[in-house]
Amino acid sequence: MALCRGLSLLAIHIALLASLCSAADLFVYFDFEVSYITASPLGVPQQVIAINGKFPGPTINVTTNNNVVVNVRNKLDESLLIHWSGIQQRRSSWQDGLLGTNCPIPPKWNWTYQFQVKDQVGSFFYFPSLHFQRASGGFGGFIINNRAIIPIPFDTPDGDITILIGDWYTRNHTALRKTLDAGKGLGMPDGVLINGKGPYQYNTTLVPDGIDYETIEVHPGKTYRIRVHNVGISTSLNFRIQNHNLLLAETEGSYTVQQNYTSLDIHVGQSYSFLVTMDQNASTDYYIVASARFVNESQWKRVTGVAILHYTNSKGKARGPLPEGPNDEFDKTFSMNQARSIRWNVSASGARPNPQGSFRYGSINVTEVYVLRNKPPEMIDGKRRATLSGISFVNPSTPIRLADWFKVKGAYKLDFPTKPVTGPPRMETSVINGTYRGFMEVILQNNDTKMHAYHMSGYAFFVVGMDYGEWTDNSRGTYNKWDGIARTTTQVYPGAWTAILVSLDNVGIWNLRTENLDSWYLGQETYVRVVNPEATNKTEFPIPDNALFCGALSHLQKPEDISAATAITGDRLKMFFTLLMTMCAMLVLFH
Repeated sequence: MALCRGLSLLAIHIALLASLCSAADLFVYFDFEVSYITASPLGVPQQVIAINGKFPGPTINVTTNNNVVVNVRNKLDESLLIHWSGIQQRRSSWQDGLLGTNCPIPPKWNWTYQFQVKDQVGSFFYFPSLHFQRASGGFGGFIINNRAIIPIPFDTPDGDITILIGDWYTRNHTALRKTLDAGKGLGMPDGVLINGKGPYQYNTTLVPDGIDYETIEVHPGKTYRIRVHNVGISTSLNFRIQNHNLLLAETEGSYTVQQNYTSLDIHVGQSYSFLVTMDQNASTDYYIVASARFVNESQWKRVTGVAILHYTNSKGKARGPLPEGPNDEFDKTFSMNQARSIRWNVSASGARPNPQGSFRYGSINVTEVYVLRNKPPEMIDGKRRATLSGISFVNPSTPIRLADWFKVKGAYKLDFPTKPVTGPPRMETSVINGTYRGFMEVILQNNDTKMHAYHMSGYAFFVVGMDYGEWTDNSRGTYNKWDGIARTTTQVYPGAWTAILVSLDNVGIWNLRTENLDSWYLGQETYVRVVNPEATNKTEFPIPDNALFCGALSHLQKPEDISAATAITGDRLKMFFTLLMTMCAMLVLFH
């Protein structure tokens, strides 16, 4: 009798296991050890943030619907969060890696992120989101590939190359932070890095000896997908490759109408992928250039980033002057028109087989409108702060999502204004109350004198319009309601506006911020709270077992919680799924 019961239970377990084997999406694992190392990207030894001893960090390469498990060991001397920029974290803002949603990982502790890259493809990146740490590194690429059954709208490239560009200071992030805390600006950066390295010595006056530069080796006649991310602090960069056309194919998860550019402006926080064919002769190597935009060019020449494109049969070094960038000093609309030319490929399949344009955003009724205005930093209560609509955001001691879950009162205010406040600026933890399944229109009005880029976590939004001057209701007549690009980070030109539309179908607490790291640090951000009002909320994953606690909930945190969570989600989880896959294989064999 006992044997029969045992066999029955075994049969049930085998049946359950068989269903799990056929239905489960693949788990992929990464270990990140975040630490300081000494590097000299501009020829000056300095402290940088490395991942697994490397600067920049490794590229995460996964496939749509994979479950991603990243075990992070914080070996810094300060707290840490890793933010997955552009990864939409469907139903799980718990994993977003920002102070509005997560408590920081303390120094010397482990914490494991686990999320699914659900229904996403494209080019993204990750970075540390606290304490101005991105200015010292800790960033890397994040690729989400199509599933094999979903075609890509171009021939399969012969290779895939990730390029990280960004402005850089020889002072580390703690020194830069102190400068901002003292009420001062950061000044001109010391250089522009390409994949964590300084410029090739194309000019002996501007570039000193002994600087290590990036070399990207390619095969003649081959076509490569080159993914370029601006991971810098606050400088817009123009990207170009000498004598090569950049065929734009995708940006931040959306396939674009394919157009050739000789160069493209890439603003802070933005990602693009180009198809580049190696169709030039191999008499020399070629320059890869990332140069500052919207600045005094003569003063900024020394900070230009230069890498080398090396054909395997190249006969000599790159030579001559750098390829010129846009010469539009007296044409304010050149870069904006270039941005407007980037269109959504409405006939291409995205992460799913249906065309991208099957979501007819232009025919959806707008349910809520927010006009967000930024201005140059100003003094609030004796501190130099940056604002959105007159409010400088103060991060709560208890993260907003955690406060909601445990009903902590007073952690934040759900009162962010729909229009800029007219009174004196103030410092608040003020949050936008988004309507679940609503369709929000956000106008980003840049009344600052410098370029800004804005990012929204949890979503891809549609960029439907941009122009110089003040936005008015009549500006809607200029909107692109058919093939405006869907992306996660958009630029807003000085003295101009950009309008975006976003469908609020992803519950959680989502950050809306400037990507300019100095203005973000000084408070130019808010959060959008999207809650399903139904009593049985099955649209969001529950709080993870390894959640960290801080602020009003600090008493819930126990040191052993971390070790237990890490043990389960780290090596033991790997072991469990290895065993599971082995048993799956055995089931297939015996069937």
